[in-house]
Amino acid sequence: MKKKICIVTGTRAEYHLLYPLLKAISQEAVLELLLAVTGAHLSKKFGETYKDIEKDGFEISVKIPILQDEDGANEINMAMSNALLGFSDFYGKTHPDMVVLLGDRYELLSAAIAAMNYCIPIAHLHGGETTEGAIDECIRHAITKMSYLHFTSCSAYRKRVIQLGESPDRVFNVGAIGLENIKTQKRISLKELEESLSFSLGRQFAVVTFHPVTLEQDTVQEQFQHLLDALEFFPDLKVIFTKANADSGGLCINKMIDVYTNLHPERCTVVFSLGMVRYLSALQYAAVIVGNSSSGIIETPSFCVPTVNIGDRQKGRIQAQNILNCRPETNEIFNAITKALSKEFFEFSRNTRNPYGDGNVTSKILFHIKEFLKGDSVNLKKSFYNVEFKEK
Repeated sequence: MKKKICIVTGTRAEYHLLYPLLKAISQEAVLELLLAVTGAHLSKKFGETYKDIEKDGFEISVKIPILQDEDGANEINMAMSNALLGFSDFYGKTHPDMVVLLGDRYELLSAAIAAMNYCIPIAHLHGGETTEGAIDECIRHAITKMSYLHFTSCSAYRKRVIQLGESPDRVFNVGAIGLENIKTQKRISLKELEESLSFSLGRQFAVVTFHPVTLEQDTVQEQFQHLLDALEFFPDLKVIFTKANADSGGLCINKMIDVYTNLHPERCTVVFSLGMVRYLSALQYAAVIVGNSSSGIIETPSFCVPTVNIGDRQKGRIQAQNILNCRPETNEIFNAITKALSKEFFEFSRNTRNPYGDGNVTSKILFHIKEFLKGDSVNLKKSFYNVEFKEK
């Protein structure tokens, strides 16, 4: 009997990271892939990116629509409720042998709760990380405690998962799975990138991705306006905006991007999603990456591209030397971009070493999943692993 592995995806970024694992599972003789698609993938307001999944040749096992017309706290709670009901129904019908979750989004918490109540073991990727400016911080750690297998991106994060009481023999430092795409995916030329965007990228361009800082109240519009104001000081810098995700405040950012791009059509272009190949190609050719996405921390070091990380959304994550941090204020963002574009910092960034691994991830994850599912050896009665602390 094949073991059923359910992988959940709710956003474009998460899907791209999971791509090599999805592909590998679909080719495994002893595993059956169940692909559950939800969240922003199914929303017109966020580009209906489930179509990209279908274009890649994956069969979607279930679509679970959850998003509301707005993205306030009440609407996010309603989305989580819809996700809990949807995943409960799906698990009850398909009986997966394991659920794989990557990261820390609210829809994944609902997927984890439903799996927990069905006693389905969870394999969690990217646990142990810290993002002090986002509600994702507590969601990530909550999913860790509901999970059985853990695949972390750094040794420090493995230690933190163990500190949360998870047994070391179920916690594996495999590195960041997104680096596998960088290692294996063939990228397109700069000319092909321009043609695909119907936009000239000129001598230098920036990729800008900014998401709400969800543990702050009513700062989205002000912070993003500071970023737009800072960009005004670089009239010769072309800009590719990728839109914000389905967090509270994401729709506000996306509306502001549309307005700004319409005012600067010769300098700016905007997409919901570049897709994996175009995004990696854009990172390769960009002069600077600007914003507050996790990709700016985890993936840009592999390209040695100068990166400006704004505000607290990614605060606490391990960082490489190509990253410049600044507060979400116009002058600070301007100064950081100026430094990032300098010849000195460009040369400094060329020596960047990515602390998130070497890109050999999927084979390690599959090995451990198959080992633990072999002979039904999973025991969900987990003992809390106590870390010994020295008394002061």
